[in-house]
Amino acid sequence: MKNSLVLLLFFCANLLVAQSSVNQYQYVIVPAQFDFLREKDEYRLNNLTKMLFEKYGFKVFFDTDQLPDEITDSNCDKLYADVISSGNFIRTKLQVILKDCKKNTVYESVVGTSKEKEYKVAYTQALRGAFQSFDTLHYIYMPQKKNSEIQKMDAATNSTLILDETFDEKATILYAQPIANGYQLVDGTPKVVMKIYKTSNSSTFSAVKETKQGVLLMKDNQWFFEYYENEKLVSEKINVKF
Repeated sequence: MKNSLVLLLFFCANLLVAQSSVNQYQYVIVPAQFDFLREKDEYRLNNLTKMLFEKYGFKVFFDTDQLPDEITDSNCDKLYADVISSGNFIRTKLQVILKDCKKNTVYESVVGTSKEKEYKVAYTQALRGAFQSFDTLHYIYMPQKKNSEIQKMDAATNSTLILDETFDEKATILYAQPIANGYQLVDGTPKVVMKIYKTSNSSTFSAVKETKQGVLLMKDNQWFFEYYENEKLVSEKINVKF
């Protein structure tokens, strides 16, 4: 039982790191042709890949598109997608990979599979299966402040972080109730105060509180809800009982 728990926590930790990394990027570049296919957009697979990324909130371009200036100005502000085939004549297997500008892998989906014999049907099923990983990723674009921006904020405010401790740790305890892919946090009323969703890291959740979207993460054995408000990072202490 203990070994199973350790393995589960290890898996969750890897997932959160992936989510935190992906959330830094707004744009995804999809190749017009995948290496395992013979021609551009064969079986409409590249268009389907673009459409599925857009479904999950990314802004997507093909590598053959004329990109807007704000995207071309910085090569490292976008992710580069690829679809890898590892199947055989019995089963089609596809996996979605996201890499940064240095070709470091930022995210890998599950392997989608299909036993269909017709290529178009098999590839479509396998690709949609691979993209099911994004249901649990809960992608939310959270731009990272560049060093120059942080320095300007330091000069103007003497701090880049606003610590909100309006929650009284004893009086305001939020209780975690399981929901699909995460938890809802309720107070003693009970009223749903926040919803959090699992990532690859057990100490980090994507989080939604009213109109605020951010992350709930563990620091020094204390949970914090962090989000951007008026271009400033706010860190709100949260007392959670799981």
